[in-house]
Amino acid sequence: MLDEVSAFLFHEARLLDTRRWHDWLKLFAEGGMYWAPLTFDQPDPINHASLFYEDALLREVRAQRLEEKRAWSQQPVTQAARIVGNIMLLPGQDGQIVVTSTFHMLEWRRHDQRMLGGQYTHHLKREAAGLRIALKRVDLINREDVQDTLETFL
Repeated sequence: MLDEVSAFLFHEARLLDTRRWHDWLKLFAEGGMYWAPLTFDQPDPINHASLFYEDALLREVRAQRLEEKRAWSQQPVTQAARIVGNIMLLPGQDGQIVVTSTFHMLEWRRHDQRMLGGQYTHHLKREAAGLRIALKRVDLINREDVQDTLETFL
């Protein structure tokens, strides 16, 4: 199972690195959420502020904005490269597969380059079409710092 989950995470990173937003959106299960907590050990996204907490509609809006040819923030388009590693399976509930991994993301936007890093926690569901994301949690190592605009998906 570790090989299958690792391949899924590498595929997800490749979709994001190649700006294939709409293919990435299809990796989410119905009702799937994308969340980046604002503080360490944040227990939930509902009762606490987050860097972002996005359902399917908000992810779609962001993807469309990133594809907008006249979007000033994407002139030139943001480029990124991700490395995903230290993949570990954890006990899940309700038939979900819980997996943690570390990531490094190098991002270039206009004349600025920055490095983002942290831990992903994916809650995956097995569906007829394969693994799907029920929850993707992104814990940036510097999440409590002032953030530049997080324009693309992490």
